Amino acid sequence: MGNPYDNDTRILVVDDERDIRDGCERVLTRMGYQVFQASQGLEALEVLTKEDPSIVLLDLKMPGMDGIQVLRRIREIDETILVIVITGYATVETAIEAMKQGAYDFISKPFSPDQLRIAVGRAMEKLQLTREAEELELERKRTLVDLDTEKSRISTIIESLPNGVVVTNAQGQVVLMNPAFRRHLGLDPETKPGEQVETYISDQEICSLVRDLSQGRQTDPDESPTCEFPQQNGKHLLARGRSIMGEENECLGAVLILVDITTVKVLDQLKSEFVAKVSHELRSPLSTIHEQLALVLRDHVGNGFEDDQHILARAKEKTQGLISLIGDLLDLSRIEAGIICHEPKPVRIEKLLRNITDFLESKARNKDQALILDIRDNSLPPVMADPIALESVFGNLITNAINYTPQGGEIRIMAELDDGKKMSVAVQDNGFGMEAAQLDKIFDKFFRIKNDKTRYITGTGLGLSIVKGLLEGLNGSITVQSAPDKGSTFKVLLPVQG
Repeated sequence: MGNPYDNDTRILVVDDERDIRDGCERVLTRMGYQVFQASQGLEALEVLTKEDPSIVLLDLKMPGMDGIQVLRRIREIDETILVIVITGYATVETAIEAMKQGAYDFISKPFSPDQLRIAVGRAMEKLQLTREAEELELERKRTLVDLDTEKSRISTIIESLPNGVVVTNAQGQVVLMNPAFRRHLGLDPETKPGEQVETYISDQEICSLVRDLSQGRQTDPDESPTCEFPQQNGKHLLARGRSIMGEENECLGAVLILVDITTVKVLDQLKSEFVAKVSHELRSPLSTIHEQLALVLRDHVGNGFEDDQHILARAKEKTQGLISLIGDLLDLSRIEAGIICHEPKPVRIEKLLRNITDFLESKARNKDQALILDIRDNSLPPVMADPIALESVFGNLITNAINYTPQGGEIRIMAELDDGKKMSVAVQDNGFGMEAAQLDKIFDKFFRIKNDKTRYITGTGLGLSIVKGLLEGLNGSITVQSAPDKGSTFKVLLPVQG
């Protein structure tokens, strides 16, 4: 609380004795207050109206209108004014009557300057406490208005969102939903929240996701799990959810966002059909051209057409590159259409890797490279996966390692259990490596490392995109570590047979 003497509070002294009035004014002026005087009741009411004092020192015994009458009028004019009664008859009855009429305090004549200071000081503390209480109440009301305005603003935003929003509590009950959510799921516009999530969403996978999120069973709080599900009307929805955590890290419920991805699905389907059609139409004539070029080269070896043979060899190489590109595009279209990795079965990873390395051994030998298969555990459990997809994954990775490792380099393939939960397969080379800025783009379609060391390496730039797409279909993952001239390590994690 601030210094009560440091203020511009106005005090009115009402007494028919001039000495009392002047004495009070001297003491109170030194305390920093503005002091006004009145010698009788009517004069006091006039000063009260003009000067608006906060404290009134009021004598009870005055000619004409007495102090009790003046007190009643003051209370009628402004109840917040504190009245300190001055009386020469300090009896209990007088004090009780004054207090009943609304007086704050009283002092009896004769009084000392210290008694006056104490009485006025108490009144000032009361005024300051009252003002602080009023400010707090005003701030509370302002805060409530702000909260109500903010709540209304947030509600308006949620209601107008084009994506569906639904919020559940920890028990899986829906506590909030917006019109887009009702519209996406074909619910009645008047559908109210309050029921379990299964009442509104028929897809069991989505309901299971919402329940896990609502109860905090989320493996990584920084990730938002997603799930796609089709509707009977041909609409495709993408659901993305997050747990709602409280201040003490307790789970309060979940929020789920529904996005209509029907248009994206249609475009993907059209793109896949276009790629497949164009690829099929191109593959046959290109294969014919490639075979004819090979035939010409074979039949005219050593006939003095060395320059022509070089041109034909380059043409044969380019047609082979186009045929490979078409094959990769078809693989990508099948992956994106979801028609690969549909038949998982137990696969002995060490046997599959041995077959791939045996097949690629001659390719590595042509570059004097060491191709090493390092199986660190002879009792590895089977991997649940599509074996054809796995062959494509590791075939691409090992082939890339051979291509991007110089003459006389080493490629090592290592397989082991990762914490006993997943199969870890690493393809490590001591080749050209990559810059850190290139690592984020390495799995993008058609991205290739281009520099003086890799300019003559042919490829489509789709191999690693195919690898990533296949691994996502197998519930696996891939990471890469690399540095220029120090080689690269691609690490694949796959679920083992449970």
